[in-house]
Amino acid sequence: MSKRGRGGSAGNKFRMSLGLPVAATVNCADNTGAKNLYIISVKGIKGRLNRLPSACVGDMVMATVKKGKPDLRKKVMPAVIVRQRKPWRRKDGVYMYFEDGRPGPSALLWSKQHMFAYSQANVIK
Repeated sequence: MSKRGRGGSAGNKFRMSLGLPVAATVNCADNTGAKNLYIISVKGIKGRLNRLPSACVGDMVMATVKKGKPDLRKKVMPAVIVRQRKPWRRKDGVYMYFEDGRPGPSALLWSKQHMFAYSQANVIK
């Protein structure tokens, strides 16, 4: 059974190691003025009893800003995960991970279906 139950829909993702559960804090990788983001839910995850929904690279999450500009704080907004420290296996057998998972930039803020900022702090792979 797949992680999200996307049976046959366009844009399927391969199974990846889930590195960021709900209640994780990540650093923001764009120039919106947000510093720390707190993950409150993961889009597309239905859930199971006593299991925390988790996200990986490329997943959209709902997050709140814990540190940053006052006008961004205390609001729920979507973000996309761009880095995680937990290794995941690529299709060619290579294990990949980022060394700067929590200390480095990890998520981008989104507004509706467009990016909220106009530049990123580091390279996004």
